[in-house]
Amino acid sequence: MATENRGDRTQSASRDVPDRVRLGDGTVRRMGFGAMRLAGPGIWGPPSDQDHSIRLARRAVELGADHIDTADAYGFGVVEDILRKALHPYPDHLLIATKVGQVQPRPGAWVPVGRPAFLRHQCEMSLRRLGVERIDLLYLHRVDPDVPFADQIGTLKELRDEGKIAHVGLSEVAVEQIEVARAIVEVAAVQNIYNLTTRIWDDVLAYCTRERIPFVAWFPVMNGALARPDGAATQVAAETGSTPAQVALAWLLALSDILCPIPGTSSLSHLEENIAAASVRLTDEQIARLTS
Repeated sequence: MATENRGDRTQSASRDVPDRVRLGDGTVRRMGFGAMRLAGPGIWGPPSDQDHSIRLARRAVELGADHIDTADAYGFGVVEDILRKALHPYPDHLLIATKVGQVQPRPGAWVPVGRPAFLRHQCEMSLRRLGVERIDLLYLHRVDPDVPFADQIGTLKELRDEGKIAHVGLSEVAVEQIEVARAIVEVAAVQNIYNLTTRIWDDVLAYCTRERIPFVAWFPVMNGALARPDGAATQVAAETGSTPAQVALAWLLALSDILCPIPGTSSLSHLEENIAAASVRLTDEQIARLTS
């Protein structure tokens, strides 16, 4: 496949990227859907239009998203309720991941809470809200520095051994923490922030790529930086007939075959744009430009 770059750039072969990755009990499309914005403003409570959020979740699945990410803390469980109303009974191919270990005591404030009894309580509530007997993938949302890390991971292992969750994941963790966790339980996925302008977890991405652990990138698009008319993302978007946001997502897919972006939105048009980014192909030269 070839992409003709505009301007003075010569035609060069675009890099093909795999569409699917093994996650949990099967494979999913690498472009997932982050459901956080199905909640109300500030991820605080219910949305003003629940029917719209339900339509959005259904549209994500219609467009081919088979990996949906949510959390107990999103709108006090509201998003999990919406996903159940929109999609239950869930298609066999659909993986829904949720998270425990963080709370939002007031708008804009996120606090890790890793006490074993609380992690269990959040898991039980997620099971009830999602309407399932077993959660496909349960992340430790944040590491609580006031609770021994081994106790937090050990609780998730117990939940897995009891059949309440199928797989354990970690969120916002360093390589050293992943290795400690893997000595206790198999880690099915790591979810850290990662995008064109936020690359603080380069070492974690490299580790996950080497160890074949899916790296789920949350907040994969940084609109402010991408909107600059002289920026590389805007230039590449013009060359590929796409948008800067799509370029940012395509860049992530090209970086590693285990990298899985989960862009979130409350807009149907942006949802369709995000999902379509999986078909954007970049050349090695374009990838190098964006990376640098």
